[in-house]
Amino acid sequence: MDDEATTLPGGEQYDLAKVGAHWQQEIERAQRYFKSWVDRCTKIEKIYLQQNDQQSAKRRFAMLWANISVLQPAVYARVPQPVVERRFKDAEPVARMASELVERNLAYTADDADLDSVMRSVRDDFLLCARGSVWLRYEADFEPLDMGVEPSDPAGMTPGGSPMEQITDERICIDYVHWSDFLHSPARRWKDVTWVARRVPMTDGEFDKRFPDGRAYIAANGAGSNHGTNQTERAQNEGKIYVWEIWCKTEDYTVWIADGCPTALEVSEPPLKLKGFWPCPRPAFGTLSTSSLIPVPDYVYYQGQVDEIDLLTKRINKLTDQLRLKIFYPSGDGSVSPAIEKAMRPENDTVMVPIPEWAAFTDKGGSKAIVTLPIDDVQKVIVACIEARKQLIEDVYQITGISDIVRGDTQASETATAQRIKSQWGSIRIRDRQSELARFARDIVALAGEIICDQFQPETLMLVSGIQLPTMQQKQMAQMQMQMAQMQMQQAQMGAQQAAMRAQQMGQPAPPQQPPQLPPEVQKMMEQPTIDEVTQLLRNDSIRGFRIDIETDSTIEPDEDAEKQRRMEFVQMVGGFMQQAGTIAQQTPMLVPVMVETLLFAARGFRAGRQLENTLEQVGAQLAQAATAPQAPPEPTPEQMIDLKTTQVKAQAEAMKAQTGLAQAQIEHRTTIEQARSDMAAQAMEQARNQQQPGAMQ
Repeated sequence: MDDEATTLPGGEQYDLAKVGAHWQQEIERAQRYFKSWVDRCTKIEKIYLQQNDQQSAKRRFAMLWANISVLQPAVYARVPQPVVERRFKDAEPVARMASELVERNLAYTADDADLDSVMRSVRDDFLLCARGSVWLRYEADFEPLDMGVEPSDPAGMTPGGSPMEQITDERICIDYVHWSDFLHSPARRWKDVTWVARRVPMTDGEFDKRFPDGRAYIAANGAGSNHGTNQTERAQNEGKIYVWEIWCKTEDYTVWIADGCPTALEVSEPPLKLKGFWPCPRPAFGTLSTSSLIPVPDYVYYQGQVDEIDLLTKRINKLTDQLRLKIFYPSGDGSVSPAIEKAMRPENDTVMVPIPEWAAFTDKGGSKAIVTLPIDDVQKVIVACIEARKQLIEDVYQITGISDIVRGDTQASETATAQRIKSQWGSIRIRDRQSELARFARDIVALAGEIICDQFQPETLMLVSGIQLPTMQQKQMAQMQMQMAQMQMQQAQMGAQQAAMRAQQMGQPAPPQQPPQLPPEVQKMMEQPTIDEVTQLLRNDSIRGFRIDIETDSTIEPDEDAEKQRRMEFVQMVGGFMQQAGTIAQQTPMLVPVMVETLLFAARGFRAGRQLENTLEQVGAQLAQAATAPQAPPEPTPEQMIDLKTTQVKAQAEAMKAQTGLAQAQIEHRTTIEQARSDMAAQAMEQARNQQQPGAMQ
């Protein structure tokens, strides 16, 4: 087993034994580096959970728990919503559709991976131990590709000889990593970190499925088990094998090694090609110095005050136990003592102490039958302890920055302005913590978005988002249909012109012609970009970063009134602009394109107007096209219609009269011609007779 080696696709060969020994030393070195911080965080966690001493816990003041409970909803209150925008807010359909696809996929991923519970766990680690971390994974389910061939047929095999498969399901897993299970190389700044690692607990079944040959390594070395130091940890770790997943940036590989095992289980190329290499964002750090990445928990800064508060709390509780009625009475008197005991026997914390030498106790024989222990001095001490503890609690609030307005503690005499000022300055101390968790959430969403852009198939992108985009082939077919429709439209126009000319010659109105139109689904398809164009943009890391930006909204509790106010401002802006633009458009139609661009410029600045941006662009384009198109002649008024009808009737009458005169003239012309022909025939006959008469006379 020691001679086994692994070869990466790039050609590098690694000896598993040497790699395992090297990383075992690196992990031990990092654990020594963080040991003091881990020990401190362990103690703080026990104090927070009241697990130190069950008896003494009853006498403690839960200061740490109270502070954490106040800060939890202040620094994180709701799951962040992904916001994917075009970086330059221009009217680019491919970038806009890519942003919409990625944003919807991220929204589903946040719900599917339960990002809210992950962020709440990170928030608690951040407030308790000053560091919180997560780990992202890409998972896909495969099934054999049905190509209509037998499994043994080479046509259904990959070049390597394995059956061809297709992806049936894709998802992104966001794993919360406990503060004790996350390690990285010692460094001053996060950019100087060379490797990161997380400890993954695996059951026997999970381990055997992930590392089929790994059981021999841990069996030979007895490694992988981590039973813990207390009963709770031992119960949690029962039957678990702890494996370290290490990502090394300098070597550009990932290593899997069992806890305490000198031989690596696996060495491989990183399964994800990420821009920052790491499968995790920079941890959410609390207080850091410029010397190292070892954070300092906030509890360290007021631990002394908390110890004094606990001491005073114990003292107050003990003194409170002394606030009981204690009675001394003479014993041995057969008639007086039973009567006193009977009178003072009600169920309470009364303590009765019999005194045999009563005369000595009451200063040589007093006249009192009973004497009570004075408790006024005890009460004064308790009041003093409470005042001292109150001052210490106020000191803690000053150290942590939790102002009185954050805790809901105010005075009735204070004005609203004074309370607003106190609230503003009181939130300054926790603003950095809010920003850090917001940055951490944004980095998680950005990493998930990068994985979605690089790994998700086009079918998955459209299925999850609910947006169906055409492929390049479908769009080419639609273009062919459009060309055929244009040819039909031209033929229809030529036929309409010929019909209009014939109708004009016959004095009839031209028949209406309806040009052929494309189906609505084809028109919508031509307006949308193809999924191939969107995928090409998402796959290109450099172009994607230039054209789209992945962010998140706020992680603190939103102000619903402010959101309503923003929406009302947007509606008022659009309504007022359109009212003014309508008047200008009627007077100067050429300014309509300028006003459309102005409206889009204003709408893109509103977060509430993002959903209406596409509709505004389409309507604006139609308005601009209609304004610049040649204007049709205005409709005639009723008086003009009457005059037009009268003119048409007169024209028709004149035309009929002219036609009648022309017909009569033609008839007269024909009559004249026929008369002339008759006269010429009569003359010819007369001449013929005249020529025949002299001959006859001779």
